[in-house]
Amino acid sequence: MTENNFWLKKIEISVSEAEKRTGRNAMNMQETYTAYLIETRSVEHTDGQSVLTDSLWRRYSEFELLRNYLLVYYPHIVVPPLPEKRAEFVWHKLSADNMDPDFVERRRIGLENFLLRIASHPTLCRDKIFYLFLTQEGNWKETVNETGFQLKADSRLKALNATFRVKNPDKRFTELKHYSDELQSVISHLLRVRARVADRLYGVYKVHGNYGRVFSEWSAIEKEMGDGLQSAGHHMDVYASSIDDILEDEEHYADQLKEYLFYAEALRAVCRKHELMQYDLEMAAQDLASKKQQCEELATGTVRTFSLKGMTTKLFGQETPEQREARIKVLEEQINEGEQQLKSKNLEGREFVRNAWADIERFKEQKNRDLKEALISYAVMQISMCKKGIQVWTNAKECFSKM
Repeated sequence: MTENNFWLKKIEISVSEAEKRTGRNAMNMQETYTAYLIETRSVEHTDGQSVLTDSLWRRYSEFELLRNYLLVYYPHIVVPPLPEKRAEFVWHKLSADNMDPDFVERRRIGLENFLLRIASHPTLCRDKIFYLFLTQEGNWKETVNETGFQLKADSRLKALNATFRVKNPDKRFTELKHYSDELQSVISHLLRVRARVADRLYGVYKVHGNYGRVFSEWSAIEKEMGDGLQSAGHHMDVYASSIDDILEDEEHYADQLKEYLFYAEALRAVCRKHELMQYDLEMAAQDLASKKQQCEELATGTVRTFSLKGMTTKLFGQETPEQREARIKVLEEQINEGEQQLKSKNLEGREFVRNAWADIERFKEQKNRDLKEALISYAVMQISMCKKGIQVWTNAKECFSKM
């Protein structure tokens, strides 16, 4: 593991290409999919030696398999999310087709970011399966499945049951779950507003193309004003066409927000795991208390609560002393095992909380830094866009002044 971490610190990871392919799926049916080229390049190399570069192709489903494995083996970690499989929060001129070249390109960038997030994580970067994901093209899926991670995965029904039945949830994780819900809600609203603004902005800019057409037509019937009108029309055309690049750049910032929209679910996954562990702990404590009560009742011969055993005793008579002693002995052994299990679950729970909270604090620092940078960059882009608009109208004004 240490060697893998050492290796990762000395390489560059990139998802450099996306390629549409056709093949047969598990049902032996023809399908079209996108494959992504992952390149790893050594950062350090000895003089006189060429830089070592490895490359292999992966499908999106293999990225999903990697993340599912990480979720199971590192339940205390806020595992980085994958980029969206299908476009969400799109404005009307943006294609929602998952084979659209622009969407595939944004997803390529998102997949590269996903790998870089894992590579920069102090724990995940050491994982052998992640190392093999980058270096072993053949039989990688088989290697993952051999870990048996799918058998260790918690069922959704079990997690839902724990959520509603846990009696003493940790207040910090409850608050974190509420925070993740609110974060997801806020970012969803922000992305919807941004999509509506993009729609209207696109319309406003494109309408300026009508200015260009009208000024050009007008210039044809004017002798002295013709050149000025023609030039002003040209500036309007440039202004109208500039919105395409502007909104394409905006998608980059929208994708940064979407990453944290999906991070909210990763936070909830950590909370669900803690609820499951707390529920198992409470059930183990309840079972131990029940066995201790049974042992006490057998030893004293008194039954404090209604039980099926009490009814059968009344119907069929008392047990012999030998039978009672044998039952007490079995219960004492079960109590001893139960106490050991409870102690083990307590230690496991405390370790989970300690590790989870350390990673949550790391995530919060990352989130604050990334979102601050994204929002500032978005504001700077809007300022630049407005300045370009001012420049266009300033140029148009000069054209009119020269008429």
